Amino acid sequence: MRVMISGGAGFIGSHLVDLCLLQGCEVVVVDNLSTGRLENIDTYIWNRKITFVNVDLSDKLMVEKKLVRELEGRIDVIFHLAALADIVPSIERPYDYHRSNVEATINLLEVARHYRVSKFVYAASSSCYGLPEVTPTTETARIDPQYPYALTKYLGEEYVLHFGKVYKLPVISLRFFNVFGPRSRTSGQYGAVFGIFLKQKLEGKAFTVVGDGKQTRDFTFVTDVANVCLQAAKSQVVQEVFNIGSGGSYSINYLTSLLGGEVTYIPKRPGEPDCTFADISKVTRVLGWHPQVKFEEGVKEVLREIESWRKAPLWDEHSIQEATKSWFSCLS
Repeated sequence: MRVMISGGAGFIGSHLVDLCLLQGCEVVVVDNLSTGRLENIDTYIWNRKITFVNVDLSDKLMVEKKLVRELEGRIDVIFHLAALADIVPSIERPYDYHRSNVEATINLLEVARHYRVSKFVYAASSSCYGLPEVTPTTETARIDPQYPYALTKYLGEEYVLHFGKVYKLPVISLRFFNVFGPRSRTSGQYGAVFGIFLKQKLEGKAFTVVGDGKQTRDFTFVTDVANVCLQAAKSQVVQEVFNIGSGGSYSINYLTSLLGGEVTYIPKRPGEPDCTFADISKVTRVLGWHPQVKFEEGVKEVLREIESWRKAPLWDEHSIQEATKSWFSCLS
């Protein structure tokens, strides 16, 4: 196959690049490097099976020029993983998130129509469920986005399914739950818990745990996510939505015990669920996919790569309070 991976220099995308090359695919990596990093894929810089295209997918004219007019040959599968993430900046810059997560998705769907791809795999988000009423949460649960990031990712999914319906594009949407692992983003934004905790551990600082730490998350290892993306692409299944989780849900207190270190507790935040836990019975039944990496094994793997978080920002309870003012003012 010749596959296109948007966000291929990013966290999940670079692991999917690894897997696709291992499977003998030709890979076109599309990334504007706003959060992705070339070092995530620099191992393959001389590999003739990989092509890198620096383009902002929200720019329709550049997409047409670089991905349709200049890109030679066929594209069999498109994996759309590129997106702006994080809660606070989405509250502060909703239009940027609409452009990156909605308009960019439409532009890439048009590329998919041009190439008549055999599958368009969309990376959706479990944040669409908001504060789930029932856990484990099924794909039929009520949709209730709590902030612009969640809304724009869900709108992207709706466009993907709509193009599947109207234009008969073979599409699949995968709703990821709390993905973690090596190469997770280390930008200046206040974001995912692993990036915060690992930098704090490197600096010998206390882990800043939100609330009482008893809230649980469905931490899903990144290589399991890459595997299900490829499995979805190879399947005959179309026009479906699947939850992608680990099969378990683990407390933040348990995570800090595995990482090892002191803890300081900071105020609970509005709009955050007490539990995220995917019901993955549909994806295991329909695609035959099962997560392979246990949570504890994944944490050990991350700790082996802890030096890669050396350049990440160091957060403490005071800087977090300042960074999340918009969160409290808008979601309370």
